[in-house]
Amino acid sequence: MKTFTFRTSGSASKQSQQIPNYTASVGTLRVQQLGVQYRLVEALRDINCEIKPGRLTGIIGPNGAGKSTLMKAMLGLVPATKGKVLYQGKPLMEQLTKVAYVPQRSQIDWTYPAIVWDVVMMGRVRKTGWFHRFSTVSRHLAAEALERVGMSDFRDRPIGQLSGGQQQRVFLAKALAEEAEIFFFDEPLAGIDKKTEAVIFDILHQLAEAGKIVLVVHHDLGVAIANFDDLILLNRELIAYGSRQQVLSSNNLQQAYGGQVVFFIEN
Repeated sequence: MKTFTFRTSGSASKQSQQIPNYTASVGTLRVQQLGVQYRLVEALRDINCEIKPGRLTGIIGPNGAGKSTLMKAMLGLVPATKGKVLYQGKPLMEQLTKVAYVPQRSQIDWTYPAIVWDVVMMGRVRKTGWFHRFSTVSRHLAAEALERVGMSDFRDRPIGQLSGGQQQRVFLAKALAEEAEIFFFDEPLAGIDKKTEAVIFDILHQLAEAGKIVLVVHHDLGVAIANFDDLILLNRELIAYGSRQQVLSSNNLQQAYGGQVVFFIEN
């Protein structure tokens, strides 16, 4: 039995398991019939959903549900066996210059001899081009990004000497410096302190309010879930997607996690 309980002023509404027939808005990211298979194991099956600009969207589900796999398949980092991902009606794979992606911390080599400033400036390479000198504008954007995440005083510190939360802030600054339209974050809240969590959520909301697409893989059903506007609930197949209130119904959570689930959310 799994029980998740949160106090609230209201209760969750139920959502039909039928995929909503949304009309794609300008800037919508659409996932259509996306499937991924690792050898004989089907990791994702026929995922259909939309990620809208101006909304902070989380991908949630139990361990092994395919959360990170979905994000990587959307970016072409793992091969999809079927389906497509469209942004503004065109394949996302043809528009990756519009995407900023921050992988899980475990996938980053923290022993690489780079200082904080170098890491953030890497976010300007795509705009500047390899072997070209960074412009004054690029340097200003990098400095501004470090200021936004509260890491200006650490700009000359080796990245490997920072705490986990500080490292996550630096990579958030790198993403901000890219001036992207779409932001993908794979478990940015794992193993960080509450102060960094608040900083990250504040900036993610700012990006959403600026009309960006912001998609976050999130592993925890704790109170931080209330920060998301929309959710995609997976367990190798799509259980539900839509507003937080729609997705976090007892039926959806029971289907995703199994056992008895009690879940109360804020209106």
